[in-house]
Amino acid sequence: MAATASGQLFSVPENDGHIMTSWERFLSGDETASDALRRLIDDSWRRCQGASVDPGRDQAPPPIGEHFLHSLRDECGELLTASAPVMASARDFLSETGTVMVLTDQCGTILNLEGDMTTRGAAENVHLLSGANWSELACGTNAIGTALEVGQPVQIHSAEHYCAGIKRWSCSATVIRDPYDGTILGVVDVSGLSASYSRHSLALVVATAGRIENRLAKIEMGIRYRLLEGCVDRLSGSSADGIIVFDRRGRAIKANGRASVVLADLGIGEAQAAPDGLASLSLSWKKGHEVPDELPEWMRREWLEPVIQDGEHIGAVLTVPSRKGATAGGRFPAPVYSCDAAEKGAFERVVGESPALLQAVGRAQQLARSRVPVLLLGETGVGKDVFARCIHESGATRDAPFVALNCGGFSRELLTSELFGYTEGSFTGARRGGMMGKIEAADGGTLFLDEIGEMPIDLQPHFLRVLEEGEVYRLGENKPRKVNFRLIAATNRDLRKEIQAGRFRMDLFYRVAVTSINIPSLRERAADIPLLGAYYLERLSRQHGLEPRVLAPGVVELLRQYAWPGNIREFRNVMESMLLTAQGQVLTEADVPADLWGALGDRAPEEVLPVGEGSDLTCLENAERDAILRAIKGCRGNMTAVARELGIAKSTVYVKLKRFGLESYVDDLRNYRV
Repeated sequence: MAATASGQLFSVPENDGHIMTSWERFLSGDETASDALRRLIDDSWRRCQGASVDPGRDQAPPPIGEHFLHSLRDECGELLTASAPVMASARDFLSETGTVMVLTDQCGTILNLEGDMTTRGAAENVHLLSGANWSELACGTNAIGTALEVGQPVQIHSAEHYCAGIKRWSCSATVIRDPYDGTILGVVDVSGLSASYSRHSLALVVATAGRIENRLAKIEMGIRYRLLEGCVDRLSGSSADGIIVFDRRGRAIKANGRASVVLADLGIGEAQAAPDGLASLSLSWKKGHEVPDELPEWMRREWLEPVIQDGEHIGAVLTVPSRKGATAGGRFPAPVYSCDAAEKGAFERVVGESPALLQAVGRAQQLARSRVPVLLLGETGVGKDVFARCIHESGATRDAPFVALNCGGFSRELLTSELFGYTEGSFTGARRGGMMGKIEAADGGTLFLDEIGEMPIDLQPHFLRVLEEGEVYRLGENKPRKVNFRLIAATNRDLRKEIQAGRFRMDLFYRVAVTSINIPSLRERAADIPLLGAYYLERLSRQHGLEPRVLAPGVVELLRQYAWPGNIREFRNVMESMLLTAQGQVLTEADVPADLWGALGDRAPEEVLPVGEGSDLTCLENAERDAILRAIKGCRGNMTAVARELGIAKSTVYVKLKRFGLESYVDDLRNYRV
């Protein structure tokens, strides 16, 4: 009998009768039963008994459903890819041996099974099938489950199984380890009925696992080569910034010569970045995610740029800005993306000089150089569509199509056909010859999906598959069409809250939110209102064939006090309304729309109005005064129009003006007119 250094024996015993007797005594509570057992089996039986595994079980639990099995195979895609040729050769090699080769995931659920077809019937009887779980907790002592528990090759023969219904079988298994970090990815197992089982199966599974691990290593190295090839320009460039390349698992694999210097400039030595230097620097990066869950205290999320090739996330590039002056405690503020007016390029249509806006523009300019998906965040009307087009026009595919679609502007059925297109006759009313969808129309260029948070939940998996596979199916068509586009999405919703509410898929979120840009609201950059006012008045004056207009200083201050829930879109509409209704070249408070005055609650004008006798007004008189004040504003100081609107004599209006101390206010309105 062969033994490992730990003393666990892996060859099978000679006498099953002794093992059965020991099993019966073990179940009855006889502590001497373990004398005839290998240490491996004794430990396993005790684990099973402690976990209340039913020793009378005659098969594994029923397999999981096809849908869940399909999802599980997707998660284990690389393991299946690496093992496919190995499992295919097992189909022929084991065809007349009475045994089958099984591949499981790290939890013991069977992913694939090949081998002697004559054994399949017996295997089905014990649920040795794809989708069935063969962990120790599910099936007691068996080669798959026990190999997962001990992390070593094991051979379980006949009566050594813990559950009665599986004692006719013998099996050998070993774990498959990730060549990257040694974690267990799954198990390869050879099982057969005891009468036809070969002791040499253990050597077969060990060799098979080694072949699969070698293929996994080649896949990983291939991805790393692609990553480094794609980043070679960044690493070899003359940038003063520190550049560090991370693989898809979050481990630093390459850095430029400036990385250590820049970290030192920021007050962070290599020992602080990672105890063993940059080579051991790693991020908490879960497999399948394109953004890290947590970052070191000194690192900022804005510095990370995922690297995606052919829809596959293969790594990330960290750009550490070259600057000094870290704050106390080794922390420093978020990176500042500056943007001078002379450098705006396509972004010159974004009007404003506030730091918050220039930060957003600078970040957008930086991201425009890559083709990673971008998520634009901001309230309704902040100009997300303008940013999207500017990003497109600043990128390498500026001459390619820019296709925009608002996900909130269509019914589910219409949005589906707009996105994916359809073939002739695919539904009632379909256009003759079919229609190309927006996804296909954006091939080679940019697809801008506004209000992506309003995409129906049942449509999201189909769009996610397009992003992952780079293929789109028109409605009514079975043949995929290859597409390659840059995605820019926008939303005014908090997508993380939408995920919690079950209205947005987390996997789609990680696809569309690879990088994000927060566009400030107008109230966050009120200092830009004079510039915006001058810009829109000049532009709209030309559009309507009018003489140029200017804003009175009092109007500018008034506009700064307003909250602008509709942001730039609302501001433009207000400017156009004032321009078209004003009687003079200078736009005054009298030209401000009444609904904007109402939203301000009349606070602004009351600050400058003489109160006079109004300080002793009753509640009813205060209401009367407010009604007259609104009429004066709405009629822009025209007393005849005010009297007509209020339904009182003009002379009565003047009496009320004196009573409520509004005479000087009316004079001010008239003096503003030019």
